[in-house]
Amino acid sequence: MLLKYFYDPKLAHASYLVGCQKTKEAVVVDPGRDIDQYLETAKREGVKLTAVAETHIHADYVSGARELADRVGAKLYVSDEGPAEWKYEYAGQYESQLLKDGDTFLIGNIRFEVMHTPGHTPESISFLLTDQGGGATEPMGIFTGDFVFVGSIGRPDLLEEAAGIKGSAEAGAHQLFHSAERFKQLPDYLQLWPAHGAGSACGKGLGAIPSSTVGYEKRFNPALQYDDETAFVQYILSDQPEAPKYFAVMKRVNKEGPVIIGDAGLPEFFEPAQIEVVRDQATLLDLSPTNEFSQAHVPGTMNIPLSMLAGWAGWLVDYSKPLYLITEADTLAEAVRVLQKIGIDDQLLGAFSRSEVVTQGLATEDYPVESPSDLAPRIEANEVKLIDVRADSEWNASHIPQAEHRFLGRLPEHLTEIKCSQPIVVQCQSSARSAIAASLLQAAGLDVINLAGGFLAWQAAGLPSTSTAQDPVTCSPGSIKACSLEK
Repeated sequence: MLLKYFYDPKLAHASYLVGCQKTKEAVVVDPGRDIDQYLETAKREGVKLTAVAETHIHADYVSGARELADRVGAKLYVSDEGPAEWKYEYAGQYESQLLKDGDTFLIGNIRFEVMHTPGHTPESISFLLTDQGGGATEPMGIFTGDFVFVGSIGRPDLLEEAAGIKGSAEAGAHQLFHSAERFKQLPDYLQLWPAHGAGSACGKGLGAIPSSTVGYEKRFNPALQYDDETAFVQYILSDQPEAPKYFAVMKRVNKEGPVIIGDAGLPEFFEPAQIEVVRDQATLLDLSPTNEFSQAHVPGTMNIPLSMLAGWAGWLVDYSKPLYLITEADTLAEAVRVLQKIGIDDQLLGAFSRSEVVTQGLATEDYPVESPSDLAPRIEANEVKLIDVRADSEWNASHIPQAEHRFLGRLPEHLTEIKCSQPIVVQCQSSARSAIAASLLQAAGLDVINLAGGFLAWQAAGLPSTSTAQDPVTCSPGSIKACSLEK
């Protein structure tokens, strides 16, 4: 058997190529949209990619399942569990097998057995793998998708938080408890291969190592220590990371079937003067590093550096509007590749050269970046309004007393609420996210200053901070095997 691991650090997404070396067939489990990596690996290893298997309809990236089915005729193995509204609508266009709990399929001599593991999503399934070509009669591992991670478990609240399906979070949490109880009955020796690692918003506290074993997770995974359903539901619904709003878009795209990329080329570069033509109808996204953008940029533009694009474009880009990039030719391909992974492709209509925009005098706006020591007296005297754009968990842990909390990912929805005649100081942990916020606030017509070095620099300067007290989680007898794993 051949097993290859692929990891996209920008999306914290793991996928796998499993091949039978006797029959020279291979399947990709939970593929991303960048399918060339799988095709190149299959060619190098001397196997033919004949199938795709998905654990569920993903919410955080565009799946590559349809692209592989369309490009190379890969057969689809996808879930037929869950309610009618969570079925793969495009599966009937290709050779496919819809899977339910207990179903099996073969890739050469490798056997996959389906285990329905709802909770993260209603249709979620896992795959138990048995290498029959090697003479095994029992499984060696399990592909858990977004069900069980290393050190964590899939969150059940995404459908409610991102897609707005009321009541689904608690119902999913109860389903997840029963799925976890079933997981605990699996043999300890099974290897565990999840679809995400540290940094993913599909769960809380994900580990950074790529794989684990069922036995290790049963012993040390905090979410698997609960024997009491009520206590588990309380635990799993608390302190989850913010759910990016684009997750709702991804659910729809992956259910209906993503647009086929094929051999589509890169968007066209336009003359800088065309910016004036598109400005009012489109989003202008400058991918420059924040220090360059703060010194000179086109008025009304949003700044997300290329290095932060995967993490924040889905939060901040309006999927309903045309999009134009301000970047350079040598970075355009990477930017397009990242945006395609989160479903921004048809909206992307063109690009403008950053250097040409600056040379032709169109980058007429800037904003100041000032140190904590310079800004502290003004903040104390209420001469400026301070906005903290960090996540809830960071804010709760510690924050500047005078700050107002406005999470960056939700900032565009609340820009009209921020009315201030004073300059607005924006702050995050290190000043990277607050630079993005500064571009949004300035584009909305507000006077902004970015706090250099963010909250870390504020603390390093010995300036005051406070915290938001959190009620401790209590443990009832028998509700958890090890209370020390709670928080």
